[in-house]
Amino acid sequence: MGKNNKKLLATLLGALTLIAGCTTSPPSNPDNVCSIFREKKSWYREAKAAEEKWGSPVAVMMAILHQESRYVHDARPPRTKILGFIPGPRPSDAYGYAQALGSTWRGYQRSSFNYGADRDDFGDAIDFVGWYNNTSARRCQIRANDAYHLYLAYHEGHGGFNRRSFKNKAWLKRVSHKVSAKAQRYQQQLNRCEQSLPKRRKFLGLF
Repeated sequence: MGKNNKKLLATLLGALTLIAGCTTSPPSNPDNVCSIFREKKSWYREAKAAEEKWGSPVAVMMAILHQESRYVHDARPPRTKILGFIPGPRPSDAYGYAQALGSTWRGYQRSSFNYGADRDDFGDAIDFVGWYNNTSARRCQIRANDAYHLYLAYHEGHGGFNRRSFKNKAWLKRVSHKVSAKAQRYQQQLNRCEQSLPKRRKFLGLF
């Protein structure tokens, strides 16, 4: 292989590596939603599309994703420990940005007709969170911007929430308060920067 071809190959490989890194790496400043959306060019449009589709605020959906995976695309629950140090099985098959269970994800695919959705795709994951929050609002009578109770329903399931299975789970209530506080901070940040973020392109101006 000639020098020019080697240089071209190295350039292509470098570009592919850079693209892959930008696509799958978590945002560098996950505590600032404006920074997230400026770094991840397509994420705001995908988040806004989910908000318009399901009525769940961008800040609430992003706060839930932050809590579930810290925006790690292939996140999984940590393995259990056998005898305190031997890696054991994972407690569930939760996976991806939204830490969705396989059975719940399949329910989302059927309900939304999004059969090609992947749990490690941000656009699909935030659409899933929007769908789940929309279902929580209907089944559990939770307001769309009530991140505290929406997260409890997200964690416990709709049946569990309605049975108040979280009642004696102080640790879960603390986490839900964290999610609520994160959603409020994200919303405050969005109020300052949203006008400058790239707008979602609509086909013929309609959808």
